[in-house]
Amino acid sequence: MTFFTGNSLAAYLKDFVFLEETENLPPFLSGDGKTRTEFIRAGGADIPLYINEFWTSRQRQASSVHEISYRACFKPQLPRFLIELLTEAGDTVYDPFSGRGTTVIEAGLLNRRVIANDVNPLSRILAEPRFFPPSVDDLSVRLAEIPMDPGARAELDLSMFYHPDTEAEIVSIRDYLARRQAGGLEDALDRWIRMVATNRLTGHSKGFFSVYTLPPNQAVSRESQRQINEKRNQKPPYRDTKAIIRKKSISLLRNLSAVQAENLLRAGTTAMFLSGDAGKTSEIESGSVQLLVTSPPFLDIVQYSKDNWLRCWFNSIDDSAIAANITMARKVEEWSTVMQYAFKEFFRIIRPGGWVCFEVGEVRNGKVNLDEAIAPIGIEAGFACEGILVNMQEFTKTSNIWGVKNNAGGTNTNRIVLFHKKHA
Repeated sequence: MTFFTGNSLAAYLKDFVFLEETENLPPFLSGDGKTRTEFIRAGGADIPLYINEFWTSRQRQASSVHEISYRACFKPQLPRFLIELLTEAGDTVYDPFSGRGTTVIEAGLLNRRVIANDVNPLSRILAEPRFFPPSVDDLSVRLAEIPMDPGARAELDLSMFYHPDTEAEIVSIRDYLARRQAGGLEDALDRWIRMVATNRLTGHSKGFFSVYTLPPNQAVSRESQRQINEKRNQKPPYRDTKAIIRKKSISLLRNLSAVQAENLLRAGTTAMFLSGDAGKTSEIESGSVQLLVTSPPFLDIVQYSKDNWLRCWFNSIDDSAIAANITMARKVEEWSTVMQYAFKEFFRIIRPGGWVCFEVGEVRNGKVNLDEAIAPIGIEAGFACEGILVNMQEFTKTSNIWGVKNNAGGTNTNRIVLFHKKHA
């Protein structure tokens, strides 16, 4: 792999074209099939915007092991493009706002070392187990060993989500995992079961534990679910929780190759999972990270603790603590102050020649462009801003986060600000 200097990377991005899809280039590309380039003024410099379709779901089939829903996550093709472009096998890839772990999972699949951080402890619960994929036979045996108490009930009313027998199974699994963890007996199989069960708590199909509810990556309030039930004239049916966990596990593992499984295990064995402030990561050695790929909280667009209250309950996590720790700034100035603090730490841990790829976007219905706010912050921290990737692609019902058809409260375009730590 050739490492790109700023100039050669710029040339690569300007000339970028899908070799395997040249006959189906999207109409917004210029006549010669190359990237469209524009400029913005930020940090006292003209920053190039490279506008193209740099990755699509057609270009690279994402691994099934990514299929864990989480609010405001990006597609695996995004970090894959950057990991393949800017790192070699064995390099360290870091995500300081890790979410469901898309960046580090993709890095593990590609035989890179990984570090993940997120103040939300759910992040580690959802990410770490996938570095240790189980055999279906071993999983089936472990599921059969979990004792079920038909009279078990949650300490809060969940009747609007679950049939009484389903609730009993969920509480039994929750209590079993808690006992294993408290007794120091929790192993990779237990963590896998916890991860899948956490992901299956609520959703819109028979593949979830709950009655019909939307969306599948968060839990509505109990009152909202009552209203959904009344409107749809529905009652929670019984769901076989163990069967659902097994079926979802088979789906997650369905296209994972032996080589990919070995790569994940290798990465997981040396991985570092942190749960704290992205600006305070003393556990990470200075100059040890080749590539940082991340997407920070976009102002107050996503209500992480509110969205995850049921997942927090299942894992005995205080969701109010999450609300207190996650950056939920309403103003760009407040958000920028937090990012300035984080970028000073990023500059410390990135090695000379390394990269920071910071995915942000438009918010407030296109009135706020966070890429224009983050570019001067990275420059002030000591990085060179090599440009901003603006990824464009065909929209689908489930991928509108990439384009202007998204709702007014969310993000309307997907942009990645590229920072380079120059060699001394």
